[in-house]
Amino acid sequence: MADGGRAYIGSFTTAGGPGLVTAEVDAHSGALTVLSSLDAVPDPSYLALSPGGDLLYAVSETSEGAVAAYRLGGDKPEPAGPAVRVGDGPTHLGLYAGHVLTADYGSGGVTAVPLRPDGALAGTASGALRHTGSGPHPDRQRQPHAHQVHSDPSGRWAVSVDLGTDSVRVCALTDGVPILHREAALGSGSGPRHLAFHPDGTRAYVVNELSPSVTACRWDAEGGVLTPLAETGVLPGVPEGDAYPSGIAVSSDGRFVWTATRGEDVLSVLAVEDEGLRLLTTVPCGGHWPRALTAHGRHLYVANERSGDVTWFTVDPDTGVPHLAGSIALPAAACVIIG
Repeated sequence: MADGGRAYIGSFTTAGGPGLVTAEVDAHSGALTVLSSLDAVPDPSYLALSPGGDLLYAVSETSEGAVAAYRLGGDKPEPAGPAVRVGDGPTHLGLYAGHVLTADYGSGGVTAVPLRPDGALAGTASGALRHTGSGPHPDRQRQPHAHQVHSDPSGRWAVSVDLGTDSVRVCALTDGVPILHREAALGSGSGPRHLAFHPDGTRAYVVNELSPSVTACRWDAEGGVLTPLAETGVLPGVPEGDAYPSGIAVSSDGRFVWTATRGEDVLSVLAVEDEGLRLLTTVPCGGHWPRALTAHGRHLYVANERSGDVTWFTVDPDTGVPHLAGSIALPAAACVIIG
């Protein structure tokens, strides 16, 4: 099976990163070759592709956050209009119901920006959902901190993961405004960060930054209900300091879940079981401070923020264990997506 395609890498310009980087993906080895970079907006820390793969969207993770759109086609993305102001400190974005949704960590909520028929952003946001609540951690959970938002596999719902309130919210849009449908409570003090759906569309896995663990959940797309089932640690022992898990990905065959943990600089391999997960092993991430993890075919890609590189791994299809295959230098790397 060949992977191939283009990789788009976000980085923190305020920490020396080049901004938005485009790279070619070798169809067989998975190796990356940088083609271009663009610093049109500061700190494009997370990216998303349009369904047709002809547009790219990026958050600008600044105190006065924004989202920007780019047209693809050549080796370098072209800005598709001006950036649009969203909430404070956006850390993630996703496409849902003709809108871009941003997870605004600083202001603690989700902002919706409508898309024009050509995929460009409309001039202003159409509405926002401000989260409420807090958690037991004295520093990290004094208020809501939305960390991720994206559509569920059915396209009926948007889910937002909030580190500050130990919960995942399910919402829909009414006249361009995100409206809360349900809120699922996770473990107290767990600090949920990112959620990934199983390919069968009936399960979801939430990586928790503070616990450090993954919560396996049942997902009912008909009713828009997320039900937590079991929590599994992502490390074989108790870490001496803060571990800070970050990214999560599910294999295309649904047999494995991978997570990245920054404080330990490791990737964890977990086996999918009926109502939970089982930790199989951990492997070094090939760098320092793995902020994001992406699965593409038989390869995994890791953005190592503090060592300033992107590493890629070939995954053993029988065991799910990733083996380091190569890396490129990329200062302050924040995320990798492939299309």
